[in-house]
Order: sequence, then C-alpha cells, then structure tokens
Amino acid sequence: MSLYRDVGVVLRVGKLGEADRIVTLLTRRYGKVRAVAKGVRRTGSRFGARLEPFAHVDVQLHTGRTLDVITQVQTLDAFGMGIVGDYRRYTTACAALETVDRIVAEEREPVLRVYLLTVGALRAFSGRDRDPSLVLDSFVLRAMAFAGWSPALGECARCGLAGPHPAFSVAAGGTVCAECRPTGAVRPAATTIRLLNALLNGEWAVAEESGESVRGEASGLVAAHLQWHLEHRLRSLPLVERHAAADPEVREHESPNPVPELIRQRASGVEDSVERDTPTGAAQSAHSGSAQPDSVTGSGDS
Repeated sequence: MSLYRDVGVVLRVGKLGEADRIVTLLTRRYGKVRAVAKGVRRTGSRFGARLEPFAHVDVQLHTGRTLDVITQVQTLDAFGMGIVGDYRRYTTACAALETVDRIVAEEREPVLRVYLLTVGALRAFSGRDRDPSLVLDSFVLRAMAFAGWSPALGECARCGLAGPHPAFSVAAGGTVCAECRPTGAVRPAATTIRLLNALLNGEWAVAEESGESVRGEASGLVAAHLQWHLEHRLRSLPLVERHAAADPEVREHESPNPVPELIRQRASGVEDSVERDTPTGAAQSAHSGSAQPDSVTGSGDS
C-alpha cells in the first residue's frame, strides 16, 4: 500500500464501528478524500481531536481497498477554536462546509481554488473581523462561480441584455429584463443586487455599508440560487442565525443559543493538541512554496 501526504480541511465526520471514524477531507492536491481514522473515538486517541470539522491539518494516508487510512495528523490551523464559541459563526461555518461537500461531488478531483477559498472562509469565520452572514454569502457566491453557477447580476440571464434589471429569477439564473421575465420572478431592491455584486467581487467596503433588510434579502436569494442548482436542500441553512444583537458588546459576550457541550470539549482537545505541536516539521513543509489561501475577505481579484 502506498503512502501519500497532503494538507486539507475536515469537512465532516461519521462513525464507523465502535471506535473508528470516517473523515471527509478537502485536500490541496487530491480534492475530496474520504478516509478512515482508526481508534479516534477512544479517549486515549493520539489525534482524535485534530480530526474535527473546521480543522486545517497536515495528514498522511495510505491507500486502502475502499477507503484510505489516516496514519498521521498534524494541526496547521485550529479554526474551530474561534468558531465554536459563537453560535452564529458556528452555524454559518457549518453551512459553508456543507456547501463545499455538495459542490465538490467527485472524489479525488483536484479543486485547488475551492480548497483555497474554503481555508480563507474558515479563517474569516474564526477571525471575527467580518459579519459571518456576509462571509457565508460571499463564500457561496464564489463557490458557485467555480462550479459554473454564478448568478447573472449585470445582464439578463436569458438574452444577455446589459443591465441593471429589476427582476431576479432563480430558475433563469439571475436578473432578467422585462421581456424575458418569467412567472415567479421577484423584484429585489437595487441595493440588494449591488450587495450581491460586492460579495461576489470582494468589495467589502460596499458590503459592510448595507442594512439588515438588504442583507436578509440577499441571503434569501443566495440560498435559493444555491439549492436550486444543487437540487438539494442544505440541512444547516435553516439553523443559521442571520441577525446579530443590536449592541456589538452584547453580541460579543452573550450567546442566546449556546454551542453544544460536546463541541466545546472537542475544541478544547484541539487546543491541547495545538499546544503540543511544534512549528517545525510537516507543518512548515506543507506551507513552504504554497500559494496563500484565496480569502473571502480579500479584494476582488483574490
């Protein structure tokens, strides 16, 4: 059996047997990979806490008959430490990972741009510098653009007539002119279309000036557009808390929906493992010579 090594983000995990776990990773070189982590559900596991959703890891695997097997793990970025303590960030980050898992359908197909975009989004969620709802919508729009589902915002989705146009049709694929407007098309505010453009192109100065009502309308259009093309409802989207408290200090220190205790315990395990890790070795080799993640908080040409 051949060994190989890569860096990746843990998208989701599932139980296997009494002590094992199936881990779905989005890796830099090999795309989406499903692998078995043996014994990680035991309390004495060496790297169980490092294989939790939101973790950015350097992982070594060997090829198996049906699923590869994880043999070594080293934490590169423990994004979960900055995410799981805030319910809004936790739910939006879960929605982002589920989006990636659905968009990247084929396993072992390199998707470098999506990997870099995902790492950048998790860094934004954990950094607390951006509104998590805006980060999620920006991430979804950019991920859909990679998949070829980017909504038409500056022209008619049907005839290509230059806009702006007042109507938006999810089935048609974006804004539509008066001649092409189908039944069921909605008429969002002009500021909503402007916000969608800003989120798609990384114009955060424009996005952060938008009001709550405009952000809510834009989020609805993004979610509907995504699920129409996926032909599948995302389970995590209804759980996303879109509206923060009016007072930033209250929003920062109070959480009306506490994160489950199990998630907090796992995050503590990740923190302990990070403290034990050294900055040398595989982590440095993984970063050397690699491109910087395509952060959703960057400029329009990121």
